[in-house]
Amino acid sequence: MTAEWQRAVAEAREATGFAGRDIPRAIEAIGAALRLDHRAAFYAELGTLADSGSFEAFLNHWWTQALADSAADAQDRETAIDFADVAVSLYARAAGGPKSTQGQIDAIVMGTAVS
Repeated sequence: MTAEWQRAVAEAREATGFAGRDIPRAIEAIGAALRLDHRAAFYAELGTLADSGSFEAFLNHWWTQALADSAADAQDRETAIDFADVAVSLYARAAGGPKSTQGQIDAIVMGTAVS
């Protein structure tokens, strides 16, 4: 895991108050954390990936789903999804990818509309 990802996760945890299960953003960890009905779709999609850009989007999507699947209840699920959104946005910013503004990240943290 890159230092940028670790920093993004730590900052997102602090910003959102997420105290849920730590799921590494890696194939084996994500696959193990998914509900069985999601796991089949995850591995099927993994087999169709063609390029590294698709792989990053794939990891982001399924890592978020794994966090949601691991949540104890609806409130924890919402917090997990907000945490994942913030972590991915911060990581994308650090890695030079698509940028989310600080306002957009703050809106995710606060649960308000994102513009």
